[in-house]
Amino acid sequence: MIAIYPGSFDPITFGHLDIIKRGSHLFDRVIVAVLRNPNKTPLFTIQDRMQQIRRATQPLANVEVDSFEGLTVTYAKLRGASALLRGLRAISDFEMELQMAHINKTLFDQIETVFLTTSNEYSFLSSSVVKEVAKFGGAIDHLVPQHVALDIYKCYAKNPLAPTPTDSIPVMEAPKIDPPTEKIRE
Repeated sequence: MIAIYPGSFDPITFGHLDIIKRGSHLFDRVIVAVLRNPNKTPLFTIQDRMQQIRRATQPLANVEVDSFEGLTVTYAKLRGASALLRGLRAISDFEMELQMAHINKTLFDQIETVFLTTSNEYSFLSSSVVKEVAKFGGAIDHLVPQHVALDIYKCYAKNPLAPTPTDSIPVMEAPKIDPPTEKIRE
């Protein structure tokens, strides 16, 4: 069974990666589909976002990265997918996602939307929050993969308050996609 995980992923966060990894255990293949939205001005190009996602999901053999524009269900039909994968952080996400799931079902009755609740440690996390923190000089190494954090820091390098890679919190890049989750031993 193929699932499509659509989104703008500008940038991909540890919350997105949590959903991708968990989805990869549920489905034969997960296609992370980067939406080309002409109504938004993204920080990164489609190609940059796809490359960031490919690098972050490299250990997951059944995850593919692609891009699309238009209706998600049209893309899902094209790719032979039978499920849309969506993450839920809060009640406000649920209301919007439920509406989209119903609309998608009316457009393509062969598609199911599968909701995964975000892990607790990522319930506050969004791409917008990451960009806002970085824009005003905060460290984001604990919110996104290291290679993505470096790309974001470069975008805001003209901001004198933005951290440089050497100013950021030293966090090891997670080779298994997961950010470090071990508790610190005293």
